[in-house]
Amino acid sequence: MIDDVRGEDGRSPVAEAPLPLPLEFEAHYLTNQEAFHAYALAFLGTNDLAEKAVHRAFLEILRHWSALLTERDLQEQTWAIMRRTVIAESLLGFRDQLAVMDSGLGLYRALGSLPPRQFDVVVLRYIAKYDTKHISWYMGVTPSTVDYHCRKARERLAPVHRRATKQKQEDAL
Repeated sequence: MIDDVRGEDGRSPVAEAPLPLPLEFEAHYLTNQEAFHAYALAFLGTNDLAEKAVHRAFLEILRHWSALLTERDLQEQTWAIMRRTVIAESLLGFRDQLAVMDSGLGLYRALGSLPPRQFDVVVLRYIAKYDTKHISWYMGVTPSTVDYHCRKARERLAPVHRRATKQKQEDAL
């Protein structure tokens, strides 16, 4: 005999239950969630952004869980995912801040309108002062690709830079 487990509203609690997670993943989550959140909070500054970043990081970890289990150092690999996720969240926030800033020359607007990879390269190279090797690791691209994106971003920003230089020269006169 089969018991009907439907609630009074007719819905089945089994259909609404979350999918089971691998036990090892659950243990990894419980072990690292607090440290990941503290790191994200220190870096991003608000609890909402930290929770969002940690959630995204653990979804990424879960998506690659089978492959991560074959890695030599699971902790190092998952921490790298967490770091990249927090940095990406920070860059998104920075892009949003640029949209509301006004230099009078359109520089912030021009930076904010760069394609995502060009924006990331410019911010990481010129604001965060990362070298090409570290930028390529973070973005998961080759160093020559980092240089390409930087060159293309400079080409897009050149007209704004020329206007700024001309404005400075006129102001000096």
